[in-house]
Amino acid sequence: MIVRHRCSHLSLAVVATLLAGHAAAQDAPTPAPSSPREAEQRATDLDSVIVTVERRAQSLQKYAGTAQALSQDDLRGLGINNELRQMQVAVPGMSIANQEGATEIFIRGVGSSNNTELGDPGAAPHINGAYIPRPRGLGGMFFDLERVEINKGPQGTLRGRNALAGTLNIVTKKPELGGEFSGYVQGEVGNRDQKGYETALNFPLGPYAALRFSGYHIEKEAGFRNAGLWRHLQPAGIQDDSAGRLSFLYEPDDTLSVFAMLDVGRELGTGYPGAGVFDAARAGFKPADIDMRKVVYRGVQGKVDNKLWGFQGTVRYDFGAVNLEYNGSYRDVDYFQINAAAEGNVWPGRDIRERPAGEPASWGGIDYDNFGTNYLQARSQAQTHELRLSSDDDARLRWTTGGFYFHEKQQVGFMALADKGSFYSGTEFTMPDVDGRSWAVFGDGTFDIDERLRVKGGLRYTEERKSRDGIGGNWTVGLGGDGGVFQSRLGTERFKPTLLDRPNFATTGLVTDADKALFLLQGILRAGERDTLQQQLQGIVDGSRPNGTCIDRPDIGGNTVNCPANGQHSFIVLGIPSEQHGSSAFEFLDWRLGVEYDLSARNLLYATVSTGHKAGGFNDSFDVNVIPETYKPEKLTALEIGSKNSFEFLGRTSTFNVSGFYYDYQDQVFQDLTTIAFDPNGRPNGFALVNRNVGKSELYGAEAEGRLRFGAGFTLDLNALYLHTKIKRGVVADVRSQDFGNGGITSQIDLAGNELPLSSKFTFNARLQQAFDLLGGTFDWQILAAYRSSFFLTQYNNRPVTFLRDTAGTVDRIEDAATAGFPDRQDGFTQINAGVGYGTLDGAWRVELWGANLTNKDVSQKALVGSGVNTRFLNDARSYGVRVRWNF
Repeated sequence: MIVRHRCSHLSLAVVATLLAGHAAAQDAPTPAPSSPREAEQRATDLDSVIVTVERRAQSLQKYAGTAQALSQDDLRGLGINNELRQMQVAVPGMSIANQEGATEIFIRGVGSSNNTELGDPGAAPHINGAYIPRPRGLGGMFFDLERVEINKGPQGTLRGRNALAGTLNIVTKKPELGGEFSGYVQGEVGNRDQKGYETALNFPLGPYAALRFSGYHIEKEAGFRNAGLWRHLQPAGIQDDSAGRLSFLYEPDDTLSVFAMLDVGRELGTGYPGAGVFDAARAGFKPADIDMRKVVYRGVQGKVDNKLWGFQGTVRYDFGAVNLEYNGSYRDVDYFQINAAAEGNVWPGRDIRERPAGEPASWGGIDYDNFGTNYLQARSQAQTHELRLSSDDDARLRWTTGGFYFHEKQQVGFMALADKGSFYSGTEFTMPDVDGRSWAVFGDGTFDIDERLRVKGGLRYTEERKSRDGIGGNWTVGLGGDGGVFQSRLGTERFKPTLLDRPNFATTGLVTDADKALFLLQGILRAGERDTLQQQLQGIVDGSRPNGTCIDRPDIGGNTVNCPANGQHSFIVLGIPSEQHGSSAFEFLDWRLGVEYDLSARNLLYATVSTGHKAGGFNDSFDVNVIPETYKPEKLTALEIGSKNSFEFLGRTSTFNVSGFYYDYQDQVFQDLTTIAFDPNGRPNGFALVNRNVGKSELYGAEAEGRLRFGAGFTLDLNALYLHTKIKRGVVADVRSQDFGNGGITSQIDLAGNELPLSSKFTFNARLQQAFDLLGGTFDWQILAAYRSSFFLTQYNNRPVTFLRDTAGTVDRIEDAATAGFPDRQDGFTQINAGVGYGTLDGAWRVELWGANLTNKDVSQKALVGSGVNTRFLNDARSYGVRVRWNF
C-alpha cells in the first residue's frame, strides 16, 4: 500500500490518589501555628479540602468518586511550579506530555494525541470551571491559585464533551473581601539559570467588593543540549514566560455574587523538546543506552511565540429554594512555532562531522546546512456559555439543570519544508476557516432516601458540529537538467511562510504551470537568503521562461546535474495542495447513576455508573474522495465502587480510601488507511492515513490511598494503583512500515491484545512530610517518591514490523521493532521530588528550597512514530532552586 499523504471481568480495584495536604494557598499574612500539632492539623485535615468536581462545593472526603486536589503550596513545595508535566508525579494514573505546545493529558490510559485543528482533548481542561478547548500555555496559569482539581473517570453528565477520561480544573485565587490591602511578592532562582518572580495584590473596594492583581514571570534554560557542530543553535526547551491576571469579586449579601477575571500570557522560547531515537536504534542502541538530552541540531533556530488571553465571568443569585448561575468565558490563543530541526541523538561512534556542500549522504557526517523543518501557526477564539438552575444544598432533593453552548473559530497554517528536495519541496495544510459548535441540555440530582442512604442520577444531551475550509496537500516541484533533476532550496535564513496571510485559498481550476507556480510562490511571504525556488519558478509566472530558470549551485546539486544551454530546465513538474472542505455533525447522550451510603459519619460507601464522550470529526478530503470520511465520538462507560473512611490513629485523624473501576471503551479512534489514487487498471496505488472508529478496549483497576498522622508533626501519604488495559479490537495501518524507498508501501497490524499507551500496571507513591517549631518560626519539609512500572509509548507495543514489497501484500522482511528503529517501551522508574521551608511566626516571611526529578531520570512521556521517525518527548530534567516570599 502506498501512502502519499499526511495523517494525524469486572475486577474490584483499589484507586490511589495522593490527596493534597493544603486546602488552598494562603497569600495574606496568617498567624503561624501555635504548635507543631496545630501545623500538622492544618496540613492534613482532608475534610477541609473543598472541591467543585460535582459543580457544588463539597469536602473531598465526602465526594463519591476518585479525585485529587493540589494546592498552590503543594505545587511549589514539590517543585511542580509551572512545569505542568511534573503533575503526573503527584497524581497516580495521570500522564502529561507536551508536543508542539499542545498539552496532552491521559488519565488511566485514556486521552488523545490528536493535536490537529480537528482533534480534541480526551481529558477536559478547565479554568475556574470554564472549558478550554485548546490546552496550550496551561503551565503559565499555575500561579496565585487556590488549587488544581483532577477528577478521574468520565464526567460527561456534569462536564460535557471531551471529559472522557476525566477533568483537570485550575481554580484561581479569588479577591478577598472585607480586609485590608494585602498581597505577596515572591522571587526565585534555580539551576539552568532559572530566575522568576510572582506577585499578588489584593485591593478591597469597601466591605463588599475587591480587586486582585497577580503576575508571574520565569526564565529558564533548556534541559536539552546541542551536541552538534553548529553551536550558534540553541537547544529546544528554553523558556521565557510571563502572565498576568486581574480578578473582581462583588458579594453585597448572601444572595448575590459577581465574579469576573481577565488573564493574559505570553510564552517565548525555542520550542518544545523532542529527541529523535530512530537512527540510534537502527545503529543498535537502546534509548536507555544514550543521553537523549544530547541532540544534534541543524538548519534553522527553533522558536515559539504563544500569545493568549481570556475573560470569564460568573453571576450567582440565590432566590431561596432555587439558585441561578451564569458562567461565560472567552479564550484567544495565537500560537506560532518554528520546529527546532534536529538529526536525532548522538551515540558512541556517530559521525557528526559537517558534510561538505554537494557531497552525497554516503560521504558520512551530517548536512547541517539543511533548513527543512516545520512551521505552525494556530489561532483559536473560543467562547462558552452555561446557565444553571439548582436547588439549595440543604434540600432533600438536590438537583441541577441547565444548558451549555460552545463555539470555537480556528485558523491553522502548517508547512513542512524539505530543503534541497527533488520532486518535493514541502507540504502545506492551511485552514483559514475551522468552525466547531456544541450545545447541550442537562439535569442531575441527588435524593436523600433517609439520613444515610442517597441515590443520584443525571442525563445530558449533546449536539455538535464541525466544519473546515482551506487547502491541504503536497508542494511538488520537479526541475529537469542534464544528468538528472535539480534540487530546490527553500527555508534558509530569514525565510517566512505566508500561511494564514495567503491572498487566496482557491486551487480548483489552476491547471497551467503558470497558475500552479504563482500559487506556490504566494505561499512564500519572505524568501530565505539562499533560497532558489522563487528564482526557479519566477520565469514560469511571467512567461519569460516556461520551464523555469535553471540555477547551477553546488549546494543544490549543481556539480552532478548541469543546466541546459538555454538556461531553462529540460522539463518541469508542478503539484499544488487541493482544496479541503469538510464537515460533520453528531449527537449523543451521557448519563450517570449512583448510590451512596454512610456507614457512619466517617465512613462512606458508594457505587456509580457513568459515561463520557470525546467529540467525533472528519478527515482530510482527497481528489478521489471529495466528501471527507467522518468518525463517530468515542464513548466510555465506567463502573466504580468505593469507600472513603476517616479513623483515629495514635490519637490523630487518619484516612483510608479504596475503590475499584471497570471501563468499557467503545468506538476508539485509531489511524487507518483510505485510497486516494488508482493506477491505469483501476487498482489502488495511493493511500492516506485517516482516523476511524476501529477500536474497542477494556480497562479495570484497583486504587487505594491512605494518610497516616504520627507524632512530632509527621504525616505519611501512601498511594497504590493497579491498572489493566487491553485492546480488544483494532486492525489498522502500521505507519512504522511505510518504506518510501520502496514506493511508500505499508502493512497492517492487528492491535488486539496490546496494552493502551501510557498505562503502567503499577504506580506507587509515598509522601512524607513534617512540620515543627524552630528558632521562633515553623520549619517543614517533605519528600515524594513516585514509582511507575514500565509502559508502552504507542499502541504497537514493540511488536515486529512487517515491510511489504508491493501492494499485493508480498512480504519483503520482518524486523524486530527496536532493530527497525521503533522501540516504544519505557522502563519502570522512580522519581523523587522534595521541598524544605521555613516561615516566621507572623506569617510575613517564608524561605523554601525545592527540587524536582532529583535523580535526573530521563523518562519518555510520548512517542511520535512514522516512516523513519521515532521522536520522544521527555519529562523535565532535574531542577532545583530557592525562593523567598514576603506576605503583607
